Amino acid sequence: MKKEYDFSTGPRGKFYRKGERFRLPIYLDAHLQNRLRRMAKKNHEELNDIVERLLKREIHLSIK
Repeated sequence: MKKEYDFSTGPRGKFYRKGERFRLPIYLDAHLQNRLRRMAKKNHEELNDIVERLLKREIHLSIK
């Protein structure tokens, strides 16, 4: 491995997409994730929808 690398001639903004939004990856405890997955399956919902609803409810409660 070189001590230093020269990136001055490299392409700039190669992966930049105007207007693209960054989606935050959220990692859950395995036990919690399994529990939420079972809940989603039981209610015929997507896991993402349940997590989002729970987070919104928690935020709403914490603001009061």
